[in-house]
Amino acid sequence: MAKRKSAAKSTALDAESSVAPIDNEARVASELDTETTAPTSKPTESIPTDEPIVAAEAEPAAIEEPAVVVPTAEDTQTVEPAAETVDADPLPLNEATTPEPAVSAVATAPPARHRRHRLALFLICLLIIIGAAIWLLRSQATAPSPQTVKQSAAAAQLPGLKLDTQKDYGNKYADGMLPVGDGKYKTDAAAKGYIYACSQYAQNLTTDQGGAGTRGPWFSGDNTHYDSTMKAHVQGTLIWQASFTNTVSGSTRTIATNDLPSHPTGVFPIMSSDPAYAYDRNPNKITDQKLTYSLNSAPAYGQPNCMGGEAGIMLTGVALFNAFDAGGRDAGTWEVQDSCNGHPQVDGEYHYHTLSSCIKDASVSTVIGYALDGFPITGPKVGPNNILTTSDLDECHGLTSQINRNGKLTYSYHYVMTQDFPYSVSCFRATAIQPPHSATATAQGPTLSTPPARP
Repeated sequence: MAKRKSAAKSTALDAESSVAPIDNEARVASELDTETTAPTSKPTESIPTDEPIVAAEAEPAAIEEPAVVVPTAEDTQTVEPAAETVDADPLPLNEATTPEPAVSAVATAPPARHRRHRLALFLICLLIIIGAAIWLLRSQATAPSPQTVKQSAAAAQLPGLKLDTQKDYGNKYADGMLPVGDGKYKTDAAAKGYIYACSQYAQNLTTDQGGAGTRGPWFSGDNTHYDSTMKAHVQGTLIWQASFTNTVSGSTRTIATNDLPSHPTGVFPIMSSDPAYAYDRNPNKITDQKLTYSLNSAPAYGQPNCMGGEAGIMLTGVALFNAFDAGGRDAGTWEVQDSCNGHPQVDGEYHYHTLSSCIKDASVSTVIGYALDGFPITGPKVGPNNILTTSDLDECHGLTSQINRNGKLTYSYHYVMTQDFPYSVSCFRATAIQPPHSATATAQGPTLSTPPARP
């Protein structure tokens, strides 16, 4: 009996000694499995043991997948909770205790919104660069050249009224209604809107008879204005063999012309079948002339000088008379000219009193003729619907601006032909020559005489 008890006791001790190691190994495996799985709300119970627990050696942090302890069938039966907590895909040991933060959508894949923002920023930068380039090109194109700056400085030193190229002078007579200038002359001093007539010439204006016999229907009711769009013109289209030269040598400009225009004319004498015959029966015939003008090529601006019946020579080869007919009336209003605004006087000299409609370039910078004192004559056009009139000019019907003379742009004083009376030169700023055709002086009166004494 005692022998059986001793054997039983020995068997129990053997059983205990054999179970303890199994329990310790299962506990270690369970702890390892617990550390490699994500934390749960219910921790796994540990199995008490009398022997010290030896912890399994952890894998280095650099190893991505630690070794997994696979329990045996006997271990699974002994520690069932540990088998339930084994994860099919355990996390690395170095990440088990610290949960990985959530990865933002921006880090994984940039959204389309950010791509649009980058594209918009690129386009804005491109537009800024293009705008800066355009501004630079325009500033270089509009920047005045050193020569222009020098000429502008020289122009500022020139005397007389200056053209304001930035000003809108308007188109005052766009409707064609013009003032009548009958008898508007002075003999004691120059005045804007008046002819400064030399004394002998002024005396002839009071005694001679004008060409037109009666007022036309283009006059206004009070005879102070006339409608230039309604005025009659001499009919016909005659082509002439014009001869014209313009040369400069030293200080002299020489213009030679046969006074036959480079454009067509009407038929003169005015035929009785022409409607213009009812108002003006001009009996004169256009004839070849031999006119040579020796002008000062560099005239000096000075005080106004009086004038006679002739004003200058146009580059169409036609003589320019002042605004009056032989009787001191407004020739542009009373006398009937052809469609190019010309007609002949008693010696057959074809001439203008007003701006010819056959001069196509009437710009204020284009020279279209020369006055008897040598200063250029230009048109009135500053720009579209920007037309100079008598009120915009000085007392001699001129101003200073940039003009194209002899193929070069230069600042100079010049006379301006306008739509309104006195139409062209109304006094001379420099010493004028006698007109080359003496017969003209007989018909129009002496061109020059000694100016009256100043008070």
